[in-house]
Amino acid sequence: MKLILTHEVTGLGAAGDIVEVKDGYGRNFLMPRGLATPWTKGGQKQVDALTKGREVREIKDLDTAKGVKGQLEATSVKVPAKSGQSGRLFGAVSNGDIAAAVKAAGGPELDKRKIEVKQAIKTLGSYEATVRLHPEVAATLKFEVVPA
Repeated sequence: MKLILTHEVTGLGAAGDIVEVKDGYGRNFLMPRGLATPWTKGGQKQVDALTKGREVREIKDLDTAKGVKGQLEATSVKVPAKSGQSGRLFGAVSNGDIAAAVKAAGGPELDKRKIEVKQAIKTLGSYEATVRLHPEVAATLKFEVVPA
C-alpha cells in the first residue's frame, strides 16, 4: 500500500514522505489516526511542493538544531510531580510535563511529540530522554523528577 505521511512517524518517515507499507498497517493504524493518506497523482504534486519547501528550510534549520542541542544538554531540568512517601508518583510523567519543565527552566520550547522516553516514569529520580530536533540531530535531555 502506497501512502503519503501527514505527520512524522518514528522509524517510517517525516511528513510529506511517500512510503510503501503493508496493507493492514496502513489501513488499521496509520490512516485511522490521521498519520497518512492514500497516495494519488494529485497528492504527489502537493508532496513535491512540500519537500521542496522543507529542503530549503532544513539547510538553515540544521545549524539552529545543533545550537538548540547544545542548549538542551547544558540545561538543568527538574520536573515536579506529586508523589507518595516512598517516592512513587501518583500517575506518570508525560512528554508534555517534560516539555513544560524545559521551558520553565529557561530552555527552548519543545514539541512534546519530538520527545522520546524509553520507559514510563513512575518514580522520583534522574532520567534521560531523546529529543528529535531535526532528522540529523537528536539531543539527549537529562532531567530529574522531584516531589511537587
